[in-house]
Amino acid sequence: MSRSTSDVLVVGGGIIGLVTAWRAAQRGLRVAVADPEPGGGAARVAAGMLAAVTELHYGEETLLGLNLASAARYPDFAAELREATGLDVGFRTSGTLAVALDADDRAHLRELHALQLRCGLASEWLTGRECRRLEPMLAPGVRGGLRVDGDHQVDPRRLAAALVAACERSGVVFHRARADRLAVVRGRATGAVLEDGAEIAAGQVVLAAGSLSGRLGGVPEEVLPPVRPVKGQVVRLSVPGAYAPFLSRSVRAVVRGGHVYLVPRENGELVVGATSEEMGWDTTVTAGGVYELLRDAHELVPGITELPLTETCAGLRPGSPDNAPLLGPSGLPGLHMATGHYRNGVLLTPVTGDVMADVLTTGELPEVARAFTPARFRPVGVS
Repeated sequence: MSRSTSDVLVVGGGIIGLVTAWRAAQRGLRVAVADPEPGGGAARVAAGMLAAVTELHYGEETLLGLNLASAARYPDFAAELREATGLDVGFRTSGTLAVALDADDRAHLRELHALQLRCGLASEWLTGRECRRLEPMLAPGVRGGLRVDGDHQVDPRRLAAALVAACERSGVVFHRARADRLAVVRGRATGAVLEDGAEIAAGQVVLAAGSLSGRLGGVPEEVLPPVRPVKGQVVRLSVPGAYAPFLSRSVRAVVRGGHVYLVPRENGELVVGATSEEMGWDTTVTAGGVYELLRDAHELVPGITELPLTETCAGLRPGSPDNAPLLGPSGLPGLHMATGHYRNGVLLTPVTGDVMADVLTTGELPEVARAFTPARFRPVGVS
């Protein structure tokens, strides 16, 4: 049975695990990552909207602060990754337009706009005509919208690839196998045993396995993170030169009560998403899911049906009971959490890396992340 030792073992090699590993390695720690496919995970399905303002939901004002803190880091974060790896992550400051297609949606959008303004956010109300002037491909029936120039985008697949490269160049060791169980000695996490039988000893362990975080063996029940999988289906189209420019910015709407968004990439790809389904561990791409996405997108942008369909895929977002991440010490000495990011994993990547590096080097959760301690889900009476 092989055995190796690190200062930090990160369980999970999605973008959250990778950014944690990279930032920890930059602080001088010896870091290992356990994942059968580093750079995979939910981010490969995500559209990459950095939508702190247009994704604001009632009751999530505390999460807004963390989202804004991470969004503010993105320009420097993307530039640093490019300098470190030579890889561009597709960071675009093209803005977002949220639109309404009927009177009910318009009223909902007006309420969202009022909430945004109460929170001090920059958001401009437009008439339907003004929306179509910005995006001529929009349907004639658009009744109004919100222009948010500060909500940007990144390409999650390119981001994941750049983070893998940054980790490799920083000396992070990859163990390409899934962690089977946490190793605990005298009440402290000391590493993990992988599915291939390898033992990885570590001074500290970070559980960053996305929707799988609640399934790691050996974690005491009272500190096991309450993370569940939430399925999302996404469609990718390509925009031939004859149709370019198709959209100049991300466009989103609520159609029949369901959210739909269209995210144009510089390379001519158009991402349409995303369903939100409580289907357990099922990642089947369904005809119904694809139909609903294309139907709703067609109501929003009728010309979409002329575009070539290049990919359909499904992934699992890591949902938590309050839709916010679990960051920091778990309650079991030596074990930390970086999971439960739900629909904000890509957006929260920069701030998560900074927060977890601080936790791993100082033992303290920074002020920006104090509200997201895993302790908020611990049973009463459990320290």
